[in-house]
Amino acid sequence: MLRVRWLGRVAYADALALQEGLHAHGRPDGHLLLLEHPHVYTLGVRARTEHLLVAPATVGADLVEARRGGDVTYHGPGQVVGYPILDVPTGPGSTPGHVHAIEQVVVDALADVGLAGCGRLSGYPGVWVDPTGAAPRKICAVGVRITRERSMHGFALNVDPDLAMFGHIVPCGIADADKTVTSLRAEGVTARVHEVVDALVARAVERWGTEGWERQDVAWRTPRSTDSGVPAIGGWADAPNPVLSSQLRGRLGEAAVDLATAVAFTARKPEWLRVKADMGDGYRRLKQTMRSLDLVTVCEEAGCPNIFECWADGTATFMINGERCTRACAFCLVDTDKPEAVDGGEAERVAEAVERMGLAHAVITAVARDDLADGGAGAFAQTIRAVRRRNPACTVETLIPDCKGDPAALRTVFDAGPDILNHNVETVPRLQRAVRPSASYARSLAVLARAKAAGLVTKTSVIVGLGETGTEVLAVLADLRAVAVDIVTIGQYLRPSARHVPVARWWTPAELSGLKAAGEAMGIPHIESSPLTRSSYHARQAATAAATATADVAAAAAAAGAR
Repeated sequence: MLRVRWLGRVAYADALALQEGLHAHGRPDGHLLLLEHPHVYTLGVRARTEHLLVAPATVGADLVEARRGGDVTYHGPGQVVGYPILDVPTGPGSTPGHVHAIEQVVVDALADVGLAGCGRLSGYPGVWVDPTGAAPRKICAVGVRITRERSMHGFALNVDPDLAMFGHIVPCGIADADKTVTSLRAEGVTARVHEVVDALVARAVERWGTEGWERQDVAWRTPRSTDSGVPAIGGWADAPNPVLSSQLRGRLGEAAVDLATAVAFTARKPEWLRVKADMGDGYRRLKQTMRSLDLVTVCEEAGCPNIFECWADGTATFMINGERCTRACAFCLVDTDKPEAVDGGEAERVAEAVERMGLAHAVITAVARDDLADGGAGAFAQTIRAVRRRNPACTVETLIPDCKGDPAALRTVFDAGPDILNHNVETVPRLQRAVRPSASYARSLAVLARAKAAGLVTKTSVIVGLGETGTEVLAVLADLRAVAVDIVTIGQYLRPSARHVPVARWWTPAELSGLKAAGEAMGIPHIESSPLTRSSYHARQAATAAATATADVAAAAAAAGAR
C-alpha cells in the first residue's frame, strides 16, 4: 500500500525525523510525503562548504546536514518537496534506477501541468528544462539515500520559489554559467502548488501504487477541488454556531467541515456518554491532596468525564508548568493566557503527592509553554527524576507538548527516561489546522518517531467526532503503526463550551471497538477505544497490556527466526 500525505509546510528537522521513523518501521507500506519547507539550505554527503556563498542565517535560512546524496541545495516556500520512503531491492543499478524513477515521475507530472520538453542531462541528476539545448535549466533537484533496501529523501520541484535564494549557493555543486536554476513560474507556467501536487500524486501512484494507495491531506489554505478522494472545500454554514470566532469558522471552512450539520451544543448526549458523579472517599482524598500541595490536574482543567472513576481509583494526571497554555486548540478547555513563571518547587510536590497516594503508575502532563526556550522540557525531566527518587517502584508516563520540534528540548525529556512517552496527534490530517492551528501533524509524528528512536515506549491519542471519516482515522492508525507507536487511545470528542469546535457526530461504542480491532490488526500493540476513553484513561492497564503484546510479538518473531 502506498500512503500519500500532503503535509503542508514542515520544518526540515521534523521531516527528516519522520522519514527516519518510516524508514525504520514503515514496512510493508510505502509512504510518499509531499510538503514545503521553510527557508533552509541542506548539505548532502558530498557537499563542499565553499559552495555556501553566504552565512544562511543572514538571508533568513537554516542550515542542515541532510545525509543524502549530492551537494548543497535550497528548499523553501513555493517548492514542492517529495520524499518517497519505499522498498528498493539492492543489486546492480538499483540506486540509479530509483533516481531515474523519481525523475520520470517529475517529468511526466510537469508535462501534465503544461511544461513539456523536460528531461535528464547526462552527468547531472535531476530534471532539466531543454536538457539538449544551449542553456539547460534545472527545475527539480534529486538526492536519495538507500539503506537496508529502503529509500529516503527524494526531490525538490520548483513551482514558484524565490529563485534569488539559489544565488547564495552553488546549487548542487554546479558552477557552470550555462546551467541555471528555473521554476514553473519562470518558464511561464502558472500552475498552483496544489495542481502540481495532484499531478505528482497521479504519476507516483502509476509507478509505486500498483498494490493499492490512499491519500490524506493537511487542509489547504485556499479552496480547491480534486478527484483524488480528498474532500474538496465546499459550501458550509455557521448559522447554528453564531458564537464561534471568525478565525475558527474560517479554518473549519478550509477543512471542509459543514457546521450546519453539527450536533447542537444543547443536544442531549447519547446514553453511553452519560457519566454519574461519584464523589466518594477516594475522590475527596485525592482532591484534598492536590489542594494541600497546590497542584493542578488535567482531569479538572480539561473537564475530563472520567474524573470520578479515576479519582475514586486513586489515579490522576498531574499538570505541571502552570494552568495557562500558550496555544489555543479549538477542542480544549485549558485556559489560554499569558503564562506565569515556572514553579521551581512543583516537581517535589508532585513526587510527594505520588508518594501519599501510593501510585504504581504516575502520569505527568503540561500546558504548552512556547514562551520558554525549552518548551517546558526541563520541568518534565525534573519531575520524572523527583518522582523516581521518592517512588522508585512507580512507573512514570509523560504526556508532552511538541516543544516546537526542538531536538535538544525533546532529548531533555527522553534522557530523563520516562517509562512511556505520550504525545497526542489528536485528529486526522485534514482537521489539524482547524482544531490545533499551532501544532502540526508531521511534527507530532516526528516527535513520536524521535521518542521511538530513543528507545522509549510511545503512546498517542486520537479524538473522534470532530468531522473526520472512518477512512481518515484508519489512515492515521496506519501512520502511527508506521512509526512504531505502542499504545493508542481513541475517544469521543465532547464540546467543552459553545465557543469550541462543534461535535460533528457521536461515534457509537461498536464503531470505536471496530477501530480498536482494525488498529491492532495493523500491528499496533495496544489500543484503548471507547466513547469515554481519554489519553490517560486506564493508563497503567494500557502500559501493562502493551508490554505484554510487544513481548508476544517479539517471541513470535524469535520463534519464526528459529524455524
